[in-house]
Amino acid sequence: MMKNSSYERFSFVYDELMQDIPYDQYVKWVKTHAPHSQYPNLLDIGCGTGTLSLLFHQEGYTVSGIDLSEDMLAVAYERLQESGVTIPLFSMSMDELEGFSDLDVVTIPIDSINYLAQEEAVIETLTRIYASLRDGGQLFFDVHSLFKMDHIFMESPFTYDDGEITYLWHTEPGEFEHSIFHQMTFFVEEESGLFERFDEEHFQRTFPIEVYVNWLSEIGFTQIEVTADWTDKSPSKESERIFIRAIK
Repeated sequence: MMKNSSYERFSFVYDELMQDIPYDQYVKWVKTHAPHSQYPNLLDIGCGTGTLSLLFHQEGYTVSGIDLSEDMLAVAYERLQESGVTIPLFSMSMDELEGFSDLDVVTIPIDSINYLAQEEAVIETLTRIYASLRDGGQLFFDVHSLFKMDHIFMESPFTYDDGEITYLWHTEPGEFEHSIFHQMTFFVEEESGLFERFDEEHFQRTFPIEVYVNWLSEIGFTQIEVTADWTDKSPSKESERIFIRAIK
């Protein structure tokens, strides 16, 4: 079926491109520190196509999800329906979060917060999450490291080809320090055997770890824990993904 926009088409190939993400480790990270028996109500911010939301539900959490993209949410809805699961999904920008209170857990997984271009939007997001959590509630999120943003991403072009989906991925520095433009060209095989081309552009920005920690502290979060690369170890200069947990 021909999709009406490039982002709608992108939502249908997103899961293929995310196959190397160890979602089970993300769930383990959360449930280790916030087991559903004590922290039942979880909001998945930037829930995308619903992969993590479904996994959290299967672990016993009462899950809600938000995402800016209605196309991503449509794929998530189909995924949940096929699994016989009902999870409330809302189209909402994370820096406009509203309508939630007394949450036990909030997650912002897979560098979703890096899509906010302005630091004011990041601070507003964290502030609204703080207001939505109960006392003792926990926030879990991850971001690209400075090393990944400034060095690894600059090693483009990157390519991918599994026979059905091919992409060419170019990057260039963004207008802000530690920011980047992703330019991707996809070729996706259709039922006819022909390949449909569509193009995507994404912008991401990250900040030094100490900046995130300072923002969280100023908002009121405590017991801020920082680890890296799907481990319980502290970040190094060449860590690629930074994991941050904080308690209200």
